[in-house]
Amino acid sequence: MHNSGLACTLNASYDEFTLNAEFAIEEGELACIIGPSGCGKSTTLQLIAGLLPLTEGSITLHGNDLTSVPVHHRQIAMVFQEYALFPHMSVASNIAYPLKLRHLKKSERTKRVADLLTLVSLEGYEKRKSDELSGGEKQRVALARALASDPQLLLLDEPLSALDAKLRKHLREEIRRIHDETGITTLYVTHDQEEALSIADRIIVMRDGTVMQSGKAEEVYHAPNSLFVATFIGDGNTLPAHLFADGEEERSGVVFFRPEEATVQITVPGEHLPHLAFNEATVESCEFQGGRYRLHTRWQGYPIICYSERRPKGKSINLTVRKKDLLYFEDGNV
Repeated sequence: MHNSGLACTLNASYDEFTLNAEFAIEEGELACIIGPSGCGKSTTLQLIAGLLPLTEGSITLHGNDLTSVPVHHRQIAMVFQEYALFPHMSVASNIAYPLKLRHLKKSERTKRVADLLTLVSLEGYEKRKSDELSGGEKQRVALARALASDPQLLLLDEPLSALDAKLRKHLREEIRRIHDETGITTLYVTHDQEEALSIADRIIVMRDGTVMQSGKAEEVYHAPNSLFVATFIGDGNTLPAHLFADGEEERSGVVFFRPEEATVQITVPGEHLPHLAFNEATVESCEFQGGRYRLHTRWQGYPIICYSERRPKGKSINLTVRKKDLLYFEDGNV
């Protein structure tokens, strides 16, 4: 484990579930924790922040053991889903609040607030009252306020889930930009896989209080270590392995592949690499996605999602998947 970033071993028992999670993120990384509802994502953040007591385990940040350090001495800032701004205070006063607690001179506070507003693209908003702001603006102010205290670690708990899809996409790009400009080690909880894949350096997949896999986004997507991770992150197709037994001994388990790994054969396949053929798959729906079509097909009763560069002419298509692109899971494990 790296002592330059954040290393956690968290063991805690609650009525609903037991948390037994271990992971590390490197200094300067933006890591996303993702998993189904109730798997322990928010609890993990609250334990790291010190808002919940840790019964056993350890939390180390940049080599310092934080396990028994009080909340306000941890140098950790947290941004929640509900922005928790002071409604009647101005934007500037909200952001300056942590600076006031640190007894910074007024001139320094004013300069720091102006710099932070530029960072979150809200220049000129100093005098606005926070209850006059839109949801997206409030979230930026909350982010600026979190950064005001120069934290060593920034925790974001589903910060965009209350916003509409278009604004979420814009703000997650902003969060990535702000992260790259400040270089602060960041841990971001989301239930949105696309959000995690698009902004994270590292993805930590949780289930039932346990870390199932942690790695670079590409690694978790292309080399999932379990069927749960494979099907939780991104789209995929799962078919019983016995359909492809090739006269070998009967295989239990399942075969899994991503939609982009299935090629729609408009003509007879010219490719001689070993592949599986799904002939005469029925096209059930076809969505144009700009640049490609997303097809929901059914082959021998099994659903298969794939992409095609052209809209299929008939209701029946042939698909091929190269054998090297298939993952084989038995009892849920690779």
